[in-house]
Formats: sequence, structure tokens, C-alpha cells
Amino acid sequence: MTPYRVLYRVLAAWLIGLAALPLAQAQPTSNPSVHAQLLVATRQGDMTGVERALASGASPNARNPLGKTALLLAAERGRDDLARRLLSAGADVNLASVEEVTPLMAACYGGNVALVRLLLEAGARTEPVDRMHRTAAVYAAGQGHAEVLAALLEHGVAIDATYAHGLTALMWAAGEGHAEVVHLLLARGARVDLRDDRGLTAAQIARDAGHAPLADELSIAR
Repeated sequence: MTPYRVLYRVLAAWLIGLAALPLAQAQPTSNPSVHAQLLVATRQGDMTGVERALASGASPNARNPLGKTALLLAAERGRDDLARRLLSAGADVNLASVEEVTPLMAACYGGNVALVRLLLEAGARTEPVDRMHRTAAVYAAGQGHAEVLAALLEHGVAIDATYAHGLTALMWAAGEGHAEVVHLLLARGARVDLRDDRGLTAAQIARDAGHAPLADELSIAR
């Protein structure tokens, strides 16, 4: 293959967002197209394609230009079956994208509790933050996924931990009007008197966001 043809393939893969970035560890194969095939198959939810790429030597930790691994792509799709296969092939559960988004964060955003539990059991860390200083718990609370947040709390996530701008998970849920998450956090003992960097409580945040009934509940909660 001529150098120009090699260059063309690399550039084409980059343009469609599927090229595998260099990894710190050794790749099972030096053929970048195999790694790209794994990323394509995962993004498309194609288990057969994933199996074929892995059998051809694709690294389960290959990344695309956004730094997303196949596991992160599987988590974004909510595919616990793909995630399980990639983990069994040696995928690193904590590799984050260039935006510092981890597979666990993506799973929490999507709300697939089975996938979240799978990643936690595989050693996913709950404390990392993305570029916006959000954790997996914030993704779950902000999207209203009470069952997912409960799984994180069972795994040891601090209920009153503060994140970006001094916000707690309760404040995030209150601001988005997610009553089920708010009720879960209150039942688990979340503090309602904490204030964010602006000096606002969860009740005030809920009221400012137009969630008056929820704000009233929080105002009388102890």
C-alpha cells in the first residue's frame, strides 16, 4: 500500500469520527482499521460486528478522535450486553473521553440501571468529574433517574457531596423538577439547609425554576 493510500485512509477515518487514537498500552494489532471497525460496530449496536472486530485483534480500549472508547459508546447507547462483552475483552471501565465523560456517567445519563450496576461491579469510579464538574450522581439526579441514583448511593456515593457551583444532587434534582429523585434523597437523609455558591437552598432553586409544589415540600422538609 502506498504512503498516500495510508494517509487517505487515516484522514477519512478521522473525518467520520471513527479513527482510533494512539493508546498508552500496546494494541493487540497495529492495524488501525480494525480498531475503527470496533468503534463503528459498537456505535451501531452491532454485536456481530463487535465480535468480528475483537476476533481480528481490535483493542477494546481503542478511542475515536473525541476520546471515546467502545465501552463509552456502548454506555451511550444503553447497551449492557455490548458493555459486558467489551469488559470481558479487557475494556478499561474508567477511560474517559476528551470531555472527561466516563462510561458510568453516560450510563447514568441514559438511566439503564442494569448497565450502571454492571459498570460499578467492574470497578467504575463514582468520584470523577467531567469538564463541567459533574459526576455520575449529578447525571443521574439531573435526568431524574431515581433508581440509578439509588444504585450509586448504595455504592457509597456521599449524599450531600457538592459539585459544580456548590450544588448537591438534591439541588440538581430540585432545579430540574424531578420529584421522585428529590423524595429519594430526602428519604435517605439529604440535607435541605445546604446552600450553593449563590447562597440558594434546594427549595429556593426549585422555586426559581418554576417548581413551586416541589419547593413547598422542600421548605417544610427536615
